[in-house]
Amino acid sequence: MGHVNGMSGRRTGGGVRVAGEGARKVGEARKVGEVRAAADAGVNLPALRSHNTALVLDLLRRAGVEGISRLELAERTGLTPQAVSKITGRLRDVGLAAEAGRRASTGGKPRTVLRLVPEAGHAVGVHLDRDALRLVLVNLAGTVVGERYTDVDLGAGAEAVVAAVAGEVEALVDGWARGGGGCSGTDADTDAVAVAAGPDAVTAGPGADAVAAGHGADAVAAGRGADAVVAGPGADADLSGRTGWTPVNSPTVWDRSTPSSRTDPAPEAAPPTYPAPPPGATAGSPLPPPGVAAGPPAQAPGATPAPPTAVTPFPPPPLLGVGVALPGPLDHTRGVLHRVTGFAEWDGFPLRDALGERLGVPVAVDKDTNAAALGLAVAGERGSFAYLHLGTGLGAGLVIDGVVRRGARTAAGEFGHQVVQLDGPPCDCGDRGCVEALCLTAVSRGDLAEAARVLGIAAGNLVALLDIDLVLLGGRTVTSAPEVFLRGVGAVLDERARRAGEPPVPVRTVPGDIAEGAAQLVLAPLFGRADA
Repeated sequence: MGHVNGMSGRRTGGGVRVAGEGARKVGEARKVGEVRAAADAGVNLPALRSHNTALVLDLLRRAGVEGISRLELAERTGLTPQAVSKITGRLRDVGLAAEAGRRASTGGKPRTVLRLVPEAGHAVGVHLDRDALRLVLVNLAGTVVGERYTDVDLGAGAEAVVAAVAGEVEALVDGWARGGGGCSGTDADTDAVAVAAGPDAVTAGPGADAVAAGHGADAVAAGRGADAVVAGPGADADLSGRTGWTPVNSPTVWDRSTPSSRTDPAPEAAPPTYPAPPPGATAGSPLPPPGVAAGPPAQAPGATPAPPTAVTPFPPPPLLGVGVALPGPLDHTRGVLHRVTGFAEWDGFPLRDALGERLGVPVAVDKDTNAAALGLAVAGERGSFAYLHLGTGLGAGLVIDGVVRRGARTAAGEFGHQVVQLDGPPCDCGDRGCVEALCLTAVSRGDLAEAARVLGIAAGNLVALLDIDLVLLGGRTVTSAPEVFLRGVGAVLDERARRAGEPPVPVRTVPGDIAEGAAQLVLAPLFGRADA
């Protein structure tokens, strides 16, 4: 679709603006989530390196702004210090890791500690509900740096909805840049940004007029003299993004806090040369050979960067991809929707490919409850739990032994369509007496206590079936009256446990940040956490 001839760039088609050099840097580590267990028989050397790199990246992520030393990385992974040094050296070379100071040690000189560079890559998470659309821009540390919200109607038709989602993604990324967000250390002399415009990864050097990024947004770099695509502070107010843009962080201060840490054992490692999209995502273009991309010139030591202007704008964030979470059923491996309950016209629609073609970046699609469960697991929820989401519908995200369980057809967790009353009210799925129909009927008449009781009965069935450790409740209906649902669901589970002579399964409400979880569909594989 898009290509560059010589040193001048030409963009064809629409796309999401992405930062060039940063996208290339992160692209160098895109395969790190492909391998889950280095001990598996037949693991080849490149795969082993990918696995080890993912583990190192995850430890850096969990260490947060405080950082972690190479010795600690070696101790926690079982890798040799030499292997860790090679891995961290490569991560520093591609901009994913940086020094975070020195830490005193016993019996020796202070150790240099390393940290993840959160601004080296970002993902957009999209929660596409039946009647609303929420988007977040998330950096590598899992911190939300931008957010948008608008109404949407799934009944408007697939093409119209996809166009709306694409427009909101572009507005979110543009709004982040125009609002002053930018990678620390942005070179003031670099006037160009890259534009995702098709499947061909391209680069341009100094003097280039434009730069197009590939479908994977993995290989783009613009040198000095390139035409500015995004206006910075002071630009025409009409270009500052559509209504609904919310900059979450200060434009000049990056929040490098990380999600709560996990205690999984972690081995470690080194980045491969070519990127791979998240599992189930649209494929991106391979990176050019190392050294081909011409990035922005390095700033002289001690130099003070000039403030961004309309001529020297903040670049957009390096965008790794877009994760979309919406009601099922669907096939997450192909990104194809099935008959979304109440919206039969979506049956068979290739959402992943359609949105990826519009945006020019990798797109991953999953059920809303799976995305929420993934986000919770990445953020530190351990063991086996069920996330029950009651909003415009009812579904469950299942994490068993720390792994998101989607089932053979992405059908695990169709919790709302278990029949609990044979002669109950009709459900949009075609059955009668489904938990979803009973809950929503009670909600519609304002009887939240009854909705909570029904939800508790269904949750009890799930606990008995899967022997889970924890039930988490979320969704707009739950958050409208959290205490009512905690009492109602908890009472049913406590009574079941009392009769069985077992300790009760705890119940908690959580934000159920589906958009944030959707972003993890793109980010988590980088850290070897595709399934948490």
